[in-house]
Amino acid sequence: MTRFSFTIAATDGRARTGAIAMRRGEIRTPAFMPVGTAGTVKAVKPADVRAAGADIILGNTYHLMLRPGAERVAKLGGLHSFMQWDRPILTDSGGYQVMSLSALTKRSEEGVAFASHLDGSRHMLSPERSMEIQRLLGSDIVMAFDELVPTTSTREMQTAAMERSMRWARRSRDAFDAGGAHAERAALFGIQQGALDEGLRKASADALLDIGFDGYAVGGLAVGEGQEAMFGCLDYAPGQLDPIKPRYLMGVGKPDDIVGAVERGIDMFDCVLPTRSGRNGQAFTWDGPINIRNAKFAEDQTPLDPESPTARWTKAYLHHLIKSGEMLGAMLMTEHNLWFYQRLMQGLRDAIAQQRLTAFADDFRARYKGGKG
Repeated sequence: MTRFSFTIAATDGRARTGAIAMRRGEIRTPAFMPVGTAGTVKAVKPADVRAAGADIILGNTYHLMLRPGAERVAKLGGLHSFMQWDRPILTDSGGYQVMSLSALTKRSEEGVAFASHLDGSRHMLSPERSMEIQRLLGSDIVMAFDELVPTTSTREMQTAAMERSMRWARRSRDAFDAGGAHAERAALFGIQQGALDEGLRKASADALLDIGFDGYAVGGLAVGEGQEAMFGCLDYAPGQLDPIKPRYLMGVGKPDDIVGAVERGIDMFDCVLPTRSGRNGQAFTWDGPINIRNAKFAEDQTPLDPESPTARWTKAYLHHLIKSGEMLGAMLMTEHNLWFYQRLMQGLRDAIAQQRLTAFADDFRARYKGGKG
């Protein structure tokens, strides 16, 4: 069985479409990975996530190490069996959550000591422990452990964090390779850092390429810098990475962010937005996002989209469910949003293959931003 391979089937400008082959299945690229933070894509059954078109989902190292615990998940057969998802799973390293959710963090060369946001218990997350947790979970694509600092921090801080991340990348590589059978069937991605500094990004990319990974992520973006600044970084950052390996933009994002990032050579995405927004009454449509709570939908007897798996239910019914706090409302809105994101990715793949990405992207942006949802 194939451990990991990436084939680029077609290009259009800097954009690529292709597929990642792994033993648990093929991942069509560009790909959007629904986020299953705690071993579940919130409000949607795994079969419905797959039916929406997802080839891979994301699991979260930080949350799963705290509850129910990586050792417990391994004892129960691994994350795939535990949650009944038989396709590939990518797990993040836990670094972002440690630094954004945890109290009383202390960073050192060893790793990050932190207090759990759940009960205040003390933990240490290092490159070695992150690799161990992801191995216990049974991850198919493992992310190297890195350090993230805000794009507004000083260049000195950004340089120090990038350089430490590269030292941690080497330790992640060594710990992953020592993982026995898991290392023989899983893949490891490195994470480029350097905030919005082209020179730091280049130094990070060079260090990662020297170590060698199956794929490369562009990290440290989508953290409040705005779309213009993010696109400015993506104008050069993907090109600094190995051109024949997948490029993954972590934590992105909004549909128009995804389209712009694909135009700049990104192959993989993840974000909580379609699920979180669905639970809170926001639906994504080709005419832009809509807030189903708005009074104008109270008697609207049209569906969110006639092709959506939720098309049998009207906006009026969804309005009622969300306003009433009914669980079914969150379920249907989330299912629709996941379908919309996967339909967008299929549209991007088709457009690249047919050499019409510019027209597709321009038409999408004109309709999406011009909508009155």
